[in-house]
Amino acid sequence: MSRVLAWLLVAMLMLAASPVQAQTRAWLDRAQVGHGETATLNIQTDQSVASIDYAPLQRQFDVGGQTVRRSYQRSNGRSTAMSLFVVGIRPRGPGVFTVPALRVGNVTTAPLQLTVVAPSVLPASGDADAFVETVVDAARPYVQQAVGVQVRLHYAVPLMSGQLEQDPPMGASLRQVGEDLTYQREIDGRRYNVVERRFLLIPERSGVLSLPGARFNGQTMGGFFDQVFDDGRKAVSAAAPVKRLDVQPIPSGVPQPWLPLHDLKLRYVQAPTRARAGEAASVEIEVIADGATATQLPPVALADTAGVQLFADPPQVDEQFVEGRPRSVLRRRIAIVPLQPGAVSIAGPRIEWWDAAQGVARTAMLPPLQLQVAAGTAAATTSTDATQPANPGVPSGDAAQSWSRWWPWLLLIVALLVALGGWRWSRAKGSVSEAKRDAPLPVAQVAAIPSLQEALKRGDLGVIAQALGVAAAMRSDDLDGVRRRLDDAAQVDAVMQLQAARWGDGDAASALAALRAAFAKGPRWRKPTKASTSLLPPLYPER
Repeated sequence: MSRVLAWLLVAMLMLAASPVQAQTRAWLDRAQVGHGETATLNIQTDQSVASIDYAPLQRQFDVGGQTVRRSYQRSNGRSTAMSLFVVGIRPRGPGVFTVPALRVGNVTTAPLQLTVVAPSVLPASGDADAFVETVVDAARPYVQQAVGVQVRLHYAVPLMSGQLEQDPPMGASLRQVGEDLTYQREIDGRRYNVVERRFLLIPERSGVLSLPGARFNGQTMGGFFDQVFDDGRKAVSAAAPVKRLDVQPIPSGVPQPWLPLHDLKLRYVQAPTRARAGEAASVEIEVIADGATATQLPPVALADTAGVQLFADPPQVDEQFVEGRPRSVLRRRIAIVPLQPGAVSIAGPRIEWWDAAQGVARTAMLPPLQLQVAAGTAAATTSTDATQPANPGVPSGDAAQSWSRWWPWLLLIVALLVALGGWRWSRAKGSVSEAKRDAPLPVAQVAAIPSLQEALKRGDLGVIAQALGVAAAMRSDDLDGVRRRLDDAAQVDAVMQLQAARWGDGDAASALAALRAAFAKGPRWRKPTKASTSLLPPLYPER
C-alpha cells in the first residue's frame, strides 16, 4: 500500500510540475489574391493579450476589419484561454508580399507569403449591383484530371438573404472543397463584397463538357418606393455563363496508374545514413502534387529489401487550393529496422505521372538510401536505456499522465482492501479469476488476429494489443498481464506507452515507434519460476 501511495504522490507532483507551452500561430485564408482583393490574417494564441500591434502591416497593406474572439477549453485539469485575432489586409499592388512577423505577448509569429496577381478581364462592369463569375483552371483537361472550379458572387448592395447554387454537369463529378471565402474587390472604382466557393471537377469521359453557370437569387433592401408599397425588400438575381471544356482522352501507352498533374515533386525530409542492427532509423518522404487531391496519389513506400524491416506510419496530408486548383502535400515517416550489420541499399520511391500542361509522361524518383549498419550487440541495452525512466521507482511521463487520470479510483481500491479482512481468501479467489482470464483464446478467434510483426506493420494500436495478448497466451488484450510476463525493460515501457496512447493522454505515434523498436526481434518472456513456500501457516486450512 505504501508503494502505491508513493507512486500516486510522484505522479501528481510530475503532473503539477509539467510546463505549459505557449501556442501561437498565424495563417492566411488564401495564399494568392488578385489585385484589389482583401486577404484575411488569422492569429490564434493562448497568450494573455488584449490586442496586437498591426503597425508593421501598414507599410505594405491597407488594414481594416479587426475582430477578436475568445474561448476557453479545459485539458488535463487545466483551463486555457484561447484568443483568435482576425484582420483584413489588402496589398497595394501586384507582386509577392511578405506578411511580417507580429509580436503577440512574449512570442513572435512566423512571416507569411502572399502572392498578388495582376487584374484580369472581368465579366461585368461596376454598374451591376451583383454578378456571378465561374473560373476553371484548365480548358482542355484529360479524363480523370482534377480541375479546380471557382464560383464568385460579387455584390455591391447589402443583402438580406440569398442562395448561391451550382448544378453538376453531365459526364463528370463535382464536389465542393472547403468552406466559402469572403473578401472585397474593387471593380471600376466600385467596391464589391465577394463570396468565393470552390469545387473539384473530375471529367469521366472525353468530349465536350458543359458546366452549367452558377445562379444566385436573393433579396436586398429596396429604395423609398419599395418600402412604401412593399415590405422594403427587393429581389436581386445573377447567373454566370455556361463553361464548355474540351476533355481529352487518356493517351495510349501511358504509365499506370493514370495520374495527370501540373507538377510533382519528391524529396527526403529526413534520410539517415547510419543505423544499428535491431534499432529503428526513421526516414521521412514528402510528395507535393500540383493538381490532385491526396486520394488520387499512389501510396508512398520504400521497396522491400532483404535484411531490413520497414514500418510505415499513416501519411500526414495537407490539401489546399492554390492558383485555382487543388494542391496536396503528403508526408510519410517510415521506420527502418536493419536485422544485421553491414552496408544496406534501399531503393527510393518512384512515381510515374502525366504532365497535363506539356502532354508528356514524366517520372519523379529519389536516389537509393545508403545505410551503414553497425553491430547490434548493444542495441537492446541502448533501447532499454533510452526508453527506461531515469529513476527506476518513478513511472515514465506517459505513465504518470495515466496514473493521474486514475488515481481517485486507485485510492478507493486501496481503502477497500485495507477494510477487508481475510486477504488470503481474496488472493486465492483472485488467482481463480486470473486463470480464467489467462486461458488461451479459441482457435477461431486466434486465426482472425494477425501475428505481432504483421500488426506492427499495420500500425493499428488495437490490433497490436490483441496480437500481444495472443503472443502471451492471454484470453484478451490484457496489457497489464502482458507486461507482467515480459522480461525486457524496453518492451515493458513500450507496452506502457501503448496503454497510455489507447486509454490516457499518450502520443500514438511515439507509442507506435517504441513498440516497433522494442519488438523488432520478437517479445522476450519471463521464464516460469517455482512458487515460493510460505513459512507461516495458512490463515484458512486448505481442503
